[in-house]
Parts: sequence; C-alpha cells; structure tokens
Amino acid sequence: MGFFDRFRRESAPEAQARPQEPTFQASTAAATPPGETFDGLDDPRLLEYIRRGELNGGMNAREARALRNTAVLRCCTLISQSIGMLPLNLIASDDTKQVQSANPAHRLLKYRPNSWQTPLEFKSLLQLRTMLDGQSFARAIWSGNRPIMLIPMDRGSTKPRLTSTWQMVYDYTTPDGNLITLPAREVFHLRDLSLDGVNGLSRPKLSREALELAEQAERAASRTFRTGVMAGGAIEFEKELSDGAYKRLKESIAENHSGSENAGSWMLVEEGGTAKQFTSTAVNSQQIETRNHQIEEVARTYGVPRPLLMMDDTSWGSGIEQLAIFFIQYTLAPWFVSWEQAAARLFIADAQLDAIQFKFNEGALLRGTLNDQATFFSKALGAGGQSPWMSQNEVREISDLPRSSDPQADQLRNPMTQQPKGSGNEPPQTA
Repeated sequence: MGFFDRFRRESAPEAQARPQEPTFQASTAAATPPGETFDGLDDPRLLEYIRRGELNGGMNAREARALRNTAVLRCCTLISQSIGMLPLNLIASDDTKQVQSANPAHRLLKYRPNSWQTPLEFKSLLQLRTMLDGQSFARAIWSGNRPIMLIPMDRGSTKPRLTSTWQMVYDYTTPDGNLITLPAREVFHLRDLSLDGVNGLSRPKLSREALELAEQAERAASRTFRTGVMAGGAIEFEKELSDGAYKRLKESIAENHSGSENAGSWMLVEEGGTAKQFTSTAVNSQQIETRNHQIEEVARTYGVPRPLLMMDDTSWGSGIEQLAIFFIQYTLAPWFVSWEQAAARLFIADAQLDAIQFKFNEGALLRGTLNDQATFFSKALGAGGQSPWMSQNEVREISDLPRSSDPQADQLRNPMTQQPKGSGNEPPQTA
C-alpha cells in the first residue's frame, strides 16, 4: 500500500459530494476507491499525520483523541457503561405494566441486538459515539414487519437530512463506497444536543478550546518530567573544587543519593560547601491548579459531578448517596428518555403509541445498601401502620427472587400483621 493511500479514507457522504480532483499518487498506489479523494499535500489528514502521527486526521480522529484526556475518558465510560448495563424493556402502558417479552423489538434491545454484540456492548457503543460525535446510528434489518437485527453504522458514514416533504432520510456510504439513501424506518438514530433538530452537536468540538488547553497542560507536565531540572537542591562552594574533590563528590551523589530509595537524603560535603534546599515553585503550583480546572471544565461539559471523576472532594465520603442520586437524575435521566423515545420512533407504530412504551429500569441504580432496601421494602409493604403500596411478589421481583405461589402474595397487605384468609388465626369477629 502506498504512503498516500493511508489518507484516502474519508467520512461519507461528504466525500461523494466533493468533486473528483487530480491527485498525486505514489507509483505503487492503487486507484482511488469510489467516494474517496485525496486533496494533495495540503490535505488536513496528511498534516494531522505529520503533526501527530495519526493515520486518520479528520473530524472523527479529533473527537476520538479527546478520550486521551482521562477526565473525558472517565465521563464517557461512566455514562456509556451505565446506559449499557441497564435493561431497556418494552412494557404495556396500562396499569398492568406487563413486559412485552414476545415482541421482537424488546428481544433485540434487551437480549441480542445482533450476532456478535451483547446488549451492553451495543448500547455502550452507540452511547459512546453519541458522547463524542453528537449522534450515532444503527441500521435496522427487517423481515417483513419484524426487526431481526441492529447493526452499528461506521462513524462518519451516515448523514441525516430532511426532504422537501419533511421526511427524514439517511445518506449512507457502504464500506465498498456506494452511496445509498435509507428511510427512517431502517435507521436507529440517537442524537445529543441539536440546533436544527436533525444533526447532534459534538461535545468535544463545542469544548475544543478547553480540551486543547488541557492537552497543552499535560504536554507541559510531560516535558517538565522528561527534560526539566528535577534536582532537589544545589551545593555551593566559595572556591573551585579540585579534580579529586569534584570526583569524590560526584561518585557520592551517584552511589549514595540516586534513586527513589534515597529520596530526601542529604549529602556530606567538604571544603566549606553550603547546601540549599529547593522548594516548589509558583509555576508548579499554577500548573496543578490549571490541570484541576480543566478537569472541572470536562465535568461541566458532560454533567458529571467532580467526585465521580476521582477528585479529592469533601462530599465523597459524606454525601455519596445523594451524589449518586444527582448523577442519575440530572445526567443519566435525559439519556434514558432519549433512548426510550428513539426506540419508540423506530419500533412502535402510530396505532400502538398509547398501548406500549420502552422504559429503562433506573431503579436498579437507586437500590442503595441492603439496610436501605430493607427499610424501603418494609414501608412499601405497610410497616409503621401506613397503607402498603407494593405486594410481596413485587418486592421479590425487584430483589430478583422467584415469585411466591401464595395467592395472597399479589395483594396489597402487610404480611407481618395481616394473616392470610382461612389460616385459622384471624381475630374473632364481634357484633
């Protein structure tokens, strides 16, 4: 493969829209694939490769490079894995809330979206791409009226647009370079913030300056540890040392005071030497403050509380439970609704919108400790003289326990104070 062939891969369908221009090719380079062009030596992908050593220096590479920032990596993995591990159920909208286990859309999103990904991997992938690119796509394969597979579409390969009749269509470039137009029925589209209602906005692109400042601060710290002076102090002499004294002092430093095991040790000097200890400079302190500030900027970008980014915060020990509730309510809850409505837009027909709905079980993230669960369940069953609002089987279902065969287990009653009818332990009836 020729050197310039590395830069021929371009996100589509933008590559199809650009006119084919004469391009320079190495003698061993193959013909340009359909829908892919190379703009010459001023191509930004080539410049990005020369500057950073990355083969794909386009838009997608810039967003993916944001994951090198550990704060961005923590935010994206925290949100995407939280979305991925929660089950997305298709339930009835009536009072029964019965899970539609026989519906093929329910089985796709909860059990097997395709033949090579688990539901956690599929949902985490689409959520991660949305956090980076502002939107993600998966192609829905239908067999008649039955969805049978959801296939993630490559980043940059799909461009949504509205037609003149206000119908959403998707211009998709296949891996072999062919451009096809897919109807909305065949594309699962998850988008982030949007200004036009069609394309989502990339958060790394919106916070580009903050991420670049964080990257420059990290590079400065790397250069400091790689080429900066790391000596702990200096030894001054009023007169020039003899060759023998200088040699003995240098050997003493190398043998007795080098390495991490001798950190903080002091040397014995001769001929009137005076030791001066180095202290932390204002530049080092300012660098630490700058890096901490950039972590806060990333936390604001993704709406993740500071302690969840492993920041040393006072609320880490005292208010961690309230912090988890804050994270679920203000960070994850909007994404829950986005997934539920995106799935409903694709899989639920207009005639069934009032009958069934997709729903995340966010209660799995709010269970708390066993002591907290016991307190909640006892109150739900009617402890303390209040009216119960949950039955025994509902409590057992939340706790992943098998249902009880007792007919009374499905009734709203306090099992500690109300005996089952016919047990012989009922209080005597009075006139």
